[in-house]
Amino acid sequence: MATIEEQIKEIQAEIDKTQKNKATEHHIGKLKAKIAKLKIQREKVLQHAKSSGPKKGFEVKKSGDATVALVGFPSVGKSTLISKITDVKSETGSYAFTTLTCIPGLMTHRGAKIQILDLPGLIKGAAEGKGRGKEILGVIRNSDMVLFVVDPFQQAHFNVLHRELEMSAIRLNQKKPQVFITRTERGGIDVRSTVEQTKLTENEISDIIRSFGIVSALVTLRVDVDAEMIVDTLAENRIYNKAVIAINKIDLATEEDLISAEKALPNGWPIMRISAFKGDGIEELKDFIYDNLGFMSIYLKPQGQEADLVESLIVKDTSTVEDICNTLHRDFVRKFRYSRVKGPSAKFDWQRVGLEHRLKDGDLLTIITRK
Repeated sequence: MATIEEQIKEIQAEIDKTQKNKATEHHIGKLKAKIAKLKIQREKVLQHAKSSGPKKGFEVKKSGDATVALVGFPSVGKSTLISKITDVKSETGSYAFTTLTCIPGLMTHRGAKIQILDLPGLIKGAAEGKGRGKEILGVIRNSDMVLFVVDPFQQAHFNVLHRELEMSAIRLNQKKPQVFITRTERGGIDVRSTVEQTKLTENEISDIIRSFGIVSALVTLRVDVDAEMIVDTLAENRIYNKAVIAINKIDLATEEDLISAEKALPNGWPIMRISAFKGDGIEELKDFIYDNLGFMSIYLKPQGQEADLVESLIVKDTSTVEDICNTLHRDFVRKFRYSRVKGPSAKFDWQRVGLEHRLKDGDLLTIITRK
């Protein structure tokens, strides 16, 4: 009997040889659902096996206001880049695999402390473990943003890198689909949608879900779904992350080279040009990273005192009051009574809100705790 790994490879080979179009989307979706189920089974087997822990060099402790993972092929210039934008001196060389471990550096910019991770270069097959791929991809999954560093003369590299991240359940510059699947004891697959479904029929959606091993469930759709959205929801292990691209080595490339390289990259993704070796575009890259991470400023006002509008707290633009409490001190959540907010997120000045309240840039916040 074939092992789980062999079954996954066999199904993946069938997906790879199947032409991608609307007529085959349903079939490919069923195959991907089977792979997702097999991978979950594989993880359960690995969890029961004796764990040797993370390999040396990959015990990365997150620090600062956000973490950015540098992703690229070996010798694309990541080590030179991290040396230019952070406080770390990563070893550089004109040969492959100069970086053999994860090297963290800290970039301080516009009041934010941003952790930059220089990782060993990814190669084809990383998702299956080649070139310490699983360890590298594990670090990438835990980052707040991926910064692809690409070579304008190696246009095929980006697609290889993107595929490895996709196969490792990392979804870049995508929103989590509004798809909700709840298992039920009986009744079969009941599909309910709040929008017209044009990409898949109800039967095709049900087939994909059954391929995952679920025979009875309530499915609620709030978007027009494709097969990938259904499979991602079933797998429950997808990471939805931001990604930006830096085209390096512009000092060696012509304008035609750079235009050609940009055309080969995903439409709509944030892209900028740099030369890590010459230092061209480095200061602009710091702004580029900061802006795309999505930060905002929150001003703290202690109860009974004036707000300090000089020193702001730099946080992610998805932050809630609870996130701010955790940033300040773990006791703030435990002793929390309520908070008051004045600013863009408040319906009126000094609105009383709870931990779940979503803040906006420029808010003034007072946190009231039990003594």
